[in-house]
Amino acid sequence: MAVRLLVIGSGGREHTLAWKLAQSPHIQQVLVAPGNAGTANCGKISNSEVSVSNHSILAQFCKEHSVGLVVVGPEVPLAAGMVDDLQAAGVPCFGPSAKAAQLEASKSFSKAFMDRHGIPTANWCSFTDPQEACSYIRTASFPALVVKASGLAAGKGVIVAKDQEEACQAVTKRSALPGRLWWWRNYWREKKCTTTDHCLTLLRMGTTLSLPLPVHNMLLSVQVSQELLQQIRETVLQKTVDGMKEEGTPYVGVLYAGLMLTKQGLKVLEFNCRFGDPECQVLMPLLKSDLYEVLQSTLEGKLASSPPEWHQDRSAVTVVMASPGYPGSYKKGVAITGLSQVEETGVQVFHAGTSLKEGGVVSSGGRVLTVTAVRSSLEMALHAANRGVAAVGFPGAVYRSDIGHRGIAHLTQHRGLTYKDSGVDIAAGNRLVDMIKPFAKATSRSGCNAELGGFAGLFDLKAAGFIDPILVSGTDGVGTKLTIAQACQQHSTLGQDLVAMCVNDVLAQGAEPLFFLDYFSCGRLDVGVASAVIRGVAEACGLAGCALLGGETAEMPGVYGPGEYDLAGFCVGAVERGALLPRLGDICEGDLLIGVASSGVHSNGFSLVRKVLERAGVTYSSPAPFGKPGQTVGEVLLTPTKIYSRLLLPILRSGAIKAYAHITGGGLLENIPRVLPQELSVDLDASRWIIPPVFSWLQEEGGLCEEEMGRTFNCGLGAVLVVAFPDAQSVLRKLQAHEDAWIVGSLAHKQPGERRELKYAYSTVPRKRTRVGTNLQALMEQTKRTSSSAEIVVVISNQPGVLGLKRASLAGIQTRVVDHKLYGSRAEFDGTIDHVLEEFDVEVVCLAGFMRILTGSFVRKWNGKLLNIHPSLLPSFKGVNAQKQALQAGARVSGCTVHFVAEEVDAGAIIAQEAVPVLMNDTEESLSDRIREAEHRAFPAALELVAGGGVRLGDDGRIIWNPNAQG
Repeated sequence: MAVRLLVIGSGGREHTLAWKLAQSPHIQQVLVAPGNAGTANCGKISNSEVSVSNHSILAQFCKEHSVGLVVVGPEVPLAAGMVDDLQAAGVPCFGPSAKAAQLEASKSFSKAFMDRHGIPTANWCSFTDPQEACSYIRTASFPALVVKASGLAAGKGVIVAKDQEEACQAVTKRSALPGRLWWWRNYWREKKCTTTDHCLTLLRMGTTLSLPLPVHNMLLSVQVSQELLQQIRETVLQKTVDGMKEEGTPYVGVLYAGLMLTKQGLKVLEFNCRFGDPECQVLMPLLKSDLYEVLQSTLEGKLASSPPEWHQDRSAVTVVMASPGYPGSYKKGVAITGLSQVEETGVQVFHAGTSLKEGGVVSSGGRVLTVTAVRSSLEMALHAANRGVAAVGFPGAVYRSDIGHRGIAHLTQHRGLTYKDSGVDIAAGNRLVDMIKPFAKATSRSGCNAELGGFAGLFDLKAAGFIDPILVSGTDGVGTKLTIAQACQQHSTLGQDLVAMCVNDVLAQGAEPLFFLDYFSCGRLDVGVASAVIRGVAEACGLAGCALLGGETAEMPGVYGPGEYDLAGFCVGAVERGALLPRLGDICEGDLLIGVASSGVHSNGFSLVRKVLERAGVTYSSPAPFGKPGQTVGEVLLTPTKIYSRLLLPILRSGAIKAYAHITGGGLLENIPRVLPQELSVDLDASRWIIPPVFSWLQEEGGLCEEEMGRTFNCGLGAVLVVAFPDAQSVLRKLQAHEDAWIVGSLAHKQPGERRELKYAYSTVPRKRTRVGTNLQALMEQTKRTSSSAEIVVVISNQPGVLGLKRASLAGIQTRVVDHKLYGSRAEFDGTIDHVLEEFDVEVVCLAGFMRILTGSFVRKWNGKLLNIHPSLLPSFKGVNAQKQALQAGARVSGCTVHFVAEEVDAGAIIAQEAVPVLMNDTEESLSDRIREAEHRAFPAALELVAGGGVRLGDDGRIIWNPNAQG
């Protein structure tokens, strides 16, 4: 059953604990009281306003809200007995009792305890009288120069004096504080030490110890040996827990020891009875185990059988960002920005002194933020943390710049140098090769077996079935799409981008892609990231039908920043000599262009995309204003590039394709002309294909002109094919069986003096448009839909050169001209039309602007298959000038009627009607315009009814409806 948890506290430690606990599948909700801006409504985590100083109210709250466990963060409530009071009230609570917490709450108790149990610590003495303390300072047998307050002091209770005078001044100053502080606080003197300090956190239940990792100056230490850890366990930690048990105060919870290595040996500075702050921010990201399970094991006494597990191959660095002036006086309410951008880089920001104000984060304390980075090495973690700090918008923030330097120096000073010390990890490279071998093996095909490990790869063209081949090669990368993938920590899709960019180029020559090689370069090899990328390459090779024959992984320290890498790919294909594309000699005026849909931006233009995002103030984690609901901007932009080889190769081999343009860098404007003869130009109409919403958004937000869009992006078309007019419909049907495709333009001879090779009508920005067109255009648009039951196979006109014929040609529809002036009689004219209809196996005829009167024999032959539309609500206002008749009659409603054609004019059975109101100020022209818009809706609807079997004409001339018919 899912558990509700309550974390007590408001600092970075509590944000970290809540963050880690929320990752547990056992946890339903984590409440934090009082919490901070980082714990306010963040997934499972939210703040609570319950009083934490009144333990009775707190216990009642926990019972009423079914809180299954309380985790106490700070030391003050522990010393105040919160754990005792909650457990007495039946509320499970993690932390030591008030008596056990004296190890931190009373320095005098702690020092005396260490002396009683032989735990090494500095010389000391405690006082309540400042005069006695100063006398001791001047006469002690050791330099008594460290002054500490005995009670809790929030980390500010120590003075390390440079001489006896300064130490006495510290005692006098503290004794003069308001109230009775000096009367009840003991002072003790600790020998001043000047060596390396460490802190060690442990979980304790009974006599069981579980040691996490040693922490040094807010980072994972590399200076503590296993021998020293064992010494610490035996001489400090085990003696401490055993001594507490002997004195009747068993310790349950977290015990955090501050240690110092001196010339005289190991010394304990102090104990803390809770997770350290900011040490907790370093430890929790390195904890592999479920923190909730660890705490439960501690409380249940099962820690020995299920000790915590830690990530052994990672290092963590935390840098504290404090308010300017801290630890003295400082300003609150300073606005903090850039936090989401920092976290997009994989760096975690834990809040301490922050609050929410008017929807934004502001400072509310001294320690404000802790920036934590986890990487595969200490150097990388340090660099990432410092970059994260630099990216936070916090004016005047104070932070240390020397964090981690001693640990890194220790690595290089205490042993001989290796290649790994220079930044090149051969073992990691070998692990990577072992991981990717199965991926490559899975891409084996005829011609090669895709075995990695040799000096070079082999491919047998004869075994692959080639007779007289020409080899075709292509190389490419994925551009600055890499930057987005690295920021989003989404690496697996880049492999498909890389393969697609190379394979689609090779296809443009008509070649089958045979094998692929990749190049992966980085500053520091992250095996997990690299394997994800190369696995994506292998899977994409499978989609493309080519083998992953080999590759190169280059680790180049200093060339790339932490987490950065680059990709390049190389593809080799082959094509029989006679099938090479483009066939420039065959391409001619009148050829049509078929566009094949892209998946989005693909892998070009991302520098401009990133600039538009910056201008719009949108981050990769923002909800996408384009794409599917729930997707982020980063997810949409990282949609992988389509690979067209499986789709296009069979069609390319059929000989129907004269040329193929891969719409890559340079967009539509520069890539289509690359496959055309110099004397031809392209007439391209963007209204004929579906443009993905991402391009509309980019154009609008970036203020990009049509030309800039066309020469930068694919605008929804990943490939454009050049085909002869007679082959267009056949090719289109084959493509549409697997992919969205459209006839998007045609070729024409350049006009004298014309320089541009491509005429381009394009706009992705939605705008209000007045529909202007013919019923033919409306019918064509309807039948393009996949849900349509009809297909237009031929358009017949009695006049050459009319607009309807041109539109049909651009749509890939066959056209015929039957000029009535060339025939001696109406019967001869109608007979010719009848022959054309039979030639194309026509089943339904729509009269769209056809003004010739058909003979009775023609109408009878096509009875029930011949549709017409009339601009009135029949049977009113038959014949010509129907709109004029309606206005003269004072009709308040007119409209249009789709009907079966009968021998009597406008007398056939009615299929569909749409009413159009007649307005007070209507003219014949204005009424005609509105009726024409209604016709564009009614005629396609009526066609679907007939084509789908919804209506038919009965033998008696009446409509018969079929309610079960499709459409």
